[in-house]
Amino acid sequence: MAADVPMDVESELMSDEEMEREAEVFKERGNSFYVKKDYSEAFNCYTKAIDLCPKNASFHGNRAATLMMLSRYREALEDSQHAVRLDDTFMKGHLREGKCHLLLGNAMAAIRSFQKVLELEPDNAQAQQEVKNAEAILEYEKLAEVGFEKRDFRMVVYCMDRALESASACHRFKVLKAECLALLGRYSEAQSVASDILRMDSTNGDALYVRGLCLYYEDCIDKAVQFFMQALRMAPDHEKARIACRNAKALKAKKEEGNRAFKEGNYEGAYDLYTEALTIDPNNIKTNAKLYCNRATVGSKLKKLEQAVEDCTKAVKLDETYIKAYLRRAQCYMDTEMYEEAVRDYEKVYQTEKTKEHKNLLKNAQLELKKSKRKDYYKVLGVDKSATDEEIKKAYRKRALMHHPDRHSSASPEVQKEEEKKFKEVGEAFSVLSDPKKKSRYDSGHDLEEDGMDMGDFDANNIFKAFFGGPGGFSFEASGPGNFFFQFG
Repeated sequence: MAADVPMDVESELMSDEEMEREAEVFKERGNSFYVKKDYSEAFNCYTKAIDLCPKNASFHGNRAATLMMLSRYREALEDSQHAVRLDDTFMKGHLREGKCHLLLGNAMAAIRSFQKVLELEPDNAQAQQEVKNAEAILEYEKLAEVGFEKRDFRMVVYCMDRALESASACHRFKVLKAECLALLGRYSEAQSVASDILRMDSTNGDALYVRGLCLYYEDCIDKAVQFFMQALRMAPDHEKARIACRNAKALKAKKEEGNRAFKEGNYEGAYDLYTEALTIDPNNIKTNAKLYCNRATVGSKLKKLEQAVEDCTKAVKLDETYIKAYLRRAQCYMDTEMYEEAVRDYEKVYQTEKTKEHKNLLKNAQLELKKSKRKDYYKVLGVDKSATDEEIKKAYRKRALMHHPDRHSSASPEVQKEEEKKFKEVGEAFSVLSDPKKKSRYDSGHDLEEDGMDMGDFDANNIFKAFFGGPGGFSFEASGPGNFFFQFG
């Protein structure tokens, strides 16, 4: 029957001496379990010993040691503090109290506890070392504060990593590290740190804020707002969460407003709205990259091609994996006949995503680049690529007469040489563009030399004579220096 009697009732029936003996038995059992590393059972035994003798400092000290092995440092701190209140000369109690403070990141309190140990035992090597560890943490905290103000987030991460070597249970250090990882764009690492904290403390407002920050910077704005709101429920005065939540809502609203204006064909309005959105939060790299790309799309519609290229460049600088920005910039380069730059961008895209569409875009850009390095016969004649046969003939007539050597017979040797060269190019251009087969092959990028047409031996006079009907079909009559009349037969 005695086994069924509750501990508190049973203890009331025992004398103080009997309770002390019973408590010692539980303590010894606890020690045995502790040695076997069965810390849960050791904890239970020490708790029973404390229930019987609550004013025994060593019992509280032993349970504190067990709680430390179970990584329950806040509870261990309470037990060790209770132990030293019961016995201020209990050196192990002060040592464990200091260690708990240190693990939880309270370096100043840790130093006070370890100094108490050194008062009791000046040569205590562990206390001496732990004081140095605590002082190092204080130094890392100062460096981290300066680093954060300077936005040197790598420095902050480094300092927190060093501090966490001695303060492994400090949520404050972990959250600061996670926040800086997020600000460095290392979102998966930041998420991992924040999630570890939330598994131990689901109400940690700082960790909820960091989770939201990662989602916000990955352009998952709706989910981010949920985390910011949850952080504010847990910590209503969390200023960073409040600002981030406000920015997230403003950024989403302005971006969507710009998208609506674009779909409605209001390109000027869309351009202005995307510009406004870009001022909301310079730290949001992924969203801003999309905004720059969106503004580039609008810019190309407004024929602001140079600005569009610049916006795409800003987008890929923020996010060098952003395929859409490379494609948009490449198209702008194509539109401005900057084919080498277009080829580079399409090559980057195709290396990343080897799709049939990207392959065709690259081949087309390479073809245009190849064509651009030949003589542009359309430019030579001054006509568009869509010019009709009649427009080509008319352009040849004008340019051939303009550059014919006879017209410049009284000019300087340098001018004569330049005009003769232009006359020849005009003849080349007409011979190709007036021949449907040659024009087709020229337009498709083929090398005409490979087709047996040697432009080096080309005689422009033959084309000229054939066009104007041979000798007697025209004449150049000088009426004074530099003036000519053209007479057609």
